[in-house]
Formats: sequence, C-alpha cells, structure tokens
Amino acid sequence: MITIFIRTVVLYILVVIAIRIMGKGELSELQPYELVVIIMISELASLPMETVEMPFVNGVVAISTLVFLQVIISFITLKSEKARSIICGKPNILIKKGKILDRELKRLRISMNDLIEQLRIKNFPNIDDVEFAILETNGDLSVIPKSSKRPLTPSDINLKVENEDLPIGLILDGKINQDNLNKASLNFNWLYTELKKQNIDDIDKVLYASVDKNKTLKVHFKNDK
Repeated sequence: MITIFIRTVVLYILVVIAIRIMGKGELSELQPYELVVIIMISELASLPMETVEMPFVNGVVAISTLVFLQVIISFITLKSEKARSIICGKPNILIKKGKILDRELKRLRISMNDLIEQLRIKNFPNIDDVEFAILETNGDLSVIPKSSKRPLTPSDINLKVENEDLPIGLILDGKINQDNLNKASLNFNWLYTELKKQNIDDIDKVLYASVDKNKTLKVHFKNDK
C-alpha cells in the first residue's frame, strides 16, 4: 500500500514536470506528435502504479526518454521548416477567396457539416461572409472574413488611439503581491494611500485590486453584490 502511494506521488510530480517542460497549456495547442507523447506518458505513468512488481525506475526512465525526444523534436521543428512540414504537416486552405475547396475537404475527410459547425463556433454562421478558412496544423480553424464583413477599427476612420497596457494585479484575495508592486514601480505607502482615498481600511475585504498605466487603482470587494 505504502509503495503504491509513494509511486503515485512521485509519478504525479514527474508527469507534471514533464508537461511543464513540453510548454503546452491546452490540448488544442498540441501538434499530433505532442499528443502522442502525452498519451504515452499517461500510459507509462500508470504501469508502475498498477504493477508493483515492475521496477519503478523503468517508468521514470521511459517518461524521461519521451520528454527528451519531444524536446529534441521541438527544437528540430523550430530550426528547420522542412522538418516541421514533415513532422507537423502544413496548413490546409478549405475556403479560398470565398470559394469552398471541396476537393481539399474530401482529401482531409472533412464533411460540410463539420466545416459549417466550426465556422459557427468561430462566429461565422453565414459561410458567404468568409474569405479564407484555413485548417491549422494543430487542428484549429482560422477564419478570415471578407473585407465588407470585418469589424470597423479606429484605423479605418483615421482615429488615433493610445495603446493600452495590461492592468497589474496588486491585491489578490486580501494579499498584496510584492512582485507586481515592484513591476509597477510602486510601494506600500502608495498602495495604502490609494486605499485610504477609497475608504478602505481592511485589505482582507479586497478580493482583487489592480492598477493601470495611469496609476489608477481599481478595487473589487469580497461578497460584492
């Protein structure tokens, strides 16, 4: 029992580290070969837990080898466009200049229902609004609308706007984030002064507080109704 517990904890930590090394956050971001590595890692991690007689080091070595291979392949695909096209494939155009390429759909075994469904997910219920639709190497569909259907932007009307910066979170669940405070070039005195201006005496009541590039502090309270 204790052996299984220890193996489970160690393998869990090892798999988490392996996924972190791979550097991917979501399955939708994975290339086919990376998905294969994930599946194999999960299978290899389960074997030492299911079979106590199996040497624990075998699972560790196998997982480490897979991660090493994945890192090497990623490096190769990063440096060589030809290798990337062989391993990951190339993007496929499904709609070109408003015309559906049915031959490409058949080659990729994609039905019209599948295409229409993906377009709806991308907020394009009318296929006539699409100029280009490209199936990316990770399986995601990129959609470029026709010029007449694109949202109006400030540049279209020659309107000058300032670039926005991301707000920096200073307080999260009643706790001050010292690192973000330093990033914003601020200090505790400034923060407490700004909180006082908003009649806030107890930081524990603050759920989230952030500051923008204009040094404006915005506060959200706990149990705010």
